[in-house]
Amino acid sequence: MVCRRILYRGRVQGVGFRYTAYSLARRLPIAGFVRNLSDGRVELVVEGDETDVDAYLRRLAERMGDNIDGRDVEEQPPDGSYQRFEIRY
Repeated sequence: MVCRRILYRGRVQGVGFRYTAYSLARRLPIAGFVRNLSDGRVELVVEGDETDVDAYLRRLAERMGDNIDGRDVEEQPPDGSYQRFEIRY
């Protein structure tokens, strides 16, 4: 199990980023959340098997890569507290 917190920069709000992240997450056995931040970034926390997390992040980058100018990735200890993937407001 791994847990990653990613902060995406660029034109990532108002372009369907959260919905795309949610839609892709529903296809894999991963959990976590995605939400807009007040500074224009999007925060994504994803937890699951490393292979599934990597596949998810790759698919998200393929779908939304034109909108992403940069990202900051932070590894976190997985704690199993996420039961599903959700959009937070």
